[in-house]
Amino acid sequence: MDYAIIKLIHQTAVALSVTGFFVRGAASLADASWVRGRLAKTVPHLVDSLLLLSGLTLAWTLRLTPDRAPWLLAKLVGLVVYVALGVVALRPGRSRGVRAAAWLGALSVIGWMVSVAITKHPLGIFSLLALP
Repeated sequence: MDYAIIKLIHQTAVALSVTGFFVRGAASLADASWVRGRLAKTVPHLVDSLLLLSGLTLAWTLRLTPDRAPWLLAKLVGLVVYVALGVVALRPGRSRGVRAAAWLGALSVIGWMVSVAITKHPLGIFSLLALP
């Protein structure tokens, strides 16, 4: 498959995943009942599977490995942190304040991961703060 098509699929999956997480998190904090429904629990897994598969395909196509591309390793570490925060944000049982903080933290991590992808630097947007 063409690199540009794989990249477009990956970017689209990122947009769908982030939008879905934002909406589900906000709805969960507002105690919306649809968040506990089957569709709201299944579709994100499908989108995130496509996101991961397209990301792995891009890395393979470009012959990138985390040891040779530190920014890729940074994104993978960010992914683990994002998933952990997302679990706390979306699962009931914690206080609304804890879930809100985890949701905002997860969104911040996503923003940082996108900046890492754009800058190709492990610090992402924070690399702009580094002194020359």
